[in-house]
Amino acid sequence: MKKTFSFSHPKKQRPRVADAIKHELKKYIKRERNKKLPDDMDFWDFDCRFGADEASAGMIHVSEINKVIAEAHDEGLDTFYLEVLAKPAKRTKKPESEKEPESFLE
Repeated sequence: MKKTFSFSHPKKQRPRVADAIKHELKKYIKRERNKKLPDDMDFWDFDCRFGADEASAGMIHVSEINKVIAEAHDEGLDTFYLEVLAKPAKRTKKPESEKEPESFLE
């Protein structure tokens, strides 16, 4: 999904439009996650970009989508660009150096 969203609507208030945008994105992500995965892949990953327009869009994590939409609403932006592209991915194990040692005292 590559789309420029607008907060202006003739009959809806701005907060309701923001909620509608979040709901639309949630439905899109759910629909993409329900698609059949290739045999050698484990899950659907998403490449996300957000910005005031397509040229200034920067990478974000899929979990930050609602936060950046809320920030755009609070800053008073009239429109913003959001790109969410699904891609199959394979899980990788954490390297031993990044794992935290278990504490039996807690």
